[in-house]
Amino acid sequence: MKLAATAPTTYPHPPLQTLNVAITASCTWFCQYYVMTSFVKRIFSPANSLEAGIVSVKKIMIVVAGIVSIALNVVACSASQNIGTPSATLTGSPSSDVTADAVTTDAIKTASWNPTVQLTYSDGSVIMEPNGIPDHERDAYYAVPDAGVVVPDATTASVMADPTTAQTYKFTITTTPKYVSSVTSTSLGSIGVMISGAVLYNPFEGDGKTVAMASNFTVTDASGITASFIDKCSGHPTPQQGAYHYHGLSTCVTAKVDEASKPSHIIGFALDGFPIYGDRDINGKQLTADNLDECNGIVSATPEFPGGIYHYVLLDTADVRSSITCFHGEVDASQIQPMPAMGGGQMPMPDLAAVAKELGVTQDALMAALGTSMPTDTAAAAKKLGVTEAVLIDALGMSGRP
Repeated sequence: MKLAATAPTTYPHPPLQTLNVAITASCTWFCQYYVMTSFVKRIFSPANSLEAGIVSVKKIMIVVAGIVSIALNVVACSASQNIGTPSATLTGSPSSDVTADAVTTDAIKTASWNPTVQLTYSDGSVIMEPNGIPDHERDAYYAVPDAGVVVPDATTASVMADPTTAQTYKFTITTTPKYVSSVTSTSLGSIGVMISGAVLYNPFEGDGKTVAMASNFTVTDASGITASFIDKCSGHPTPQQGAYHYHGLSTCVTAKVDEASKPSHIIGFALDGFPIYGDRDINGKQLTADNLDECNGIVSATPEFPGGIYHYVLLDTADVRSSITCFHGEVDASQIQPMPAMGGGQMPMPDLAAVAKELGVTQDALMAALGTSMPTDTAAAAKKLGVTEAVLIDALGMSGRP
């Protein structure tokens, strides 16, 4: 059973939006009730003439018509309150899935994708294959961690010529996204595909707690070359794999699709299928964290979904709200990829599918056991998986780790 990802009736309103609708409806009902009851009292006031008695039937008909009018308004207002509530979202109708699929697929097709992003469509999903190289300018040099350093600063980083190189990404993303009340924490790796051809990461660096956008710095080498940890596009590459990625709102991406003080357009899709936007609403007003839920999401109209849709918003901030920390939609855990190593002395990330097969467990179980904290607590993970720590370490290729 899927959600129709095309209208407000499909996705729950954030609490404040629901409260606003309820208050408005309540006020409307009260005013109508007051007017009609006053009207009824006047109609049925003691009559002093024979004429009042003669037309009583007509008056009753008027009252009935008024009551019917109120009833119809109550039904309409009740429906507006139920828009987007969990009970109203599970239609179970195949036609609703078809509609959602068609509208979302059309939004994906019309987005301003970097031509290098390969898109393959099928019923209910799209395969996105970006090469990881964005279609905007990058820095010629970056500040990268010294050997063995997970989260660098100006004293533990060196200047490196841009190591960005093509990656092999393949994400199967639903085109009938389903909003759920529970949330799934985003991993330290790829959590969304951006129209530029690069991928989006959550706000954190390799330790799972340092906010990248709040920890930018520069270093200068002996030859006088100065490099930044995070570039002006809110991204940087991993030094070993050359995997370029964003940790926040990239004005280099929004500049290609948005106009100043105008609505934000689609700049990517999260792994749960919901679209990603910049920080402007349908009227061009700037959004803040106060407008969003804990996952940086909101239900509202957008240029591509004028009827409204749940979507994520990237904020131009240097804090934890700079990117998406959780998914509010059902997400296929197999699509969540770990973060490539940042420090020069770290081991390359293993093939988790192969590791899971070797250990005789599912990839979901393996990822849940490993968690997202760095460094990985292999002893705890092994216990959860029912294997020895030595076996897990060997399967992960960490036997020779520093």
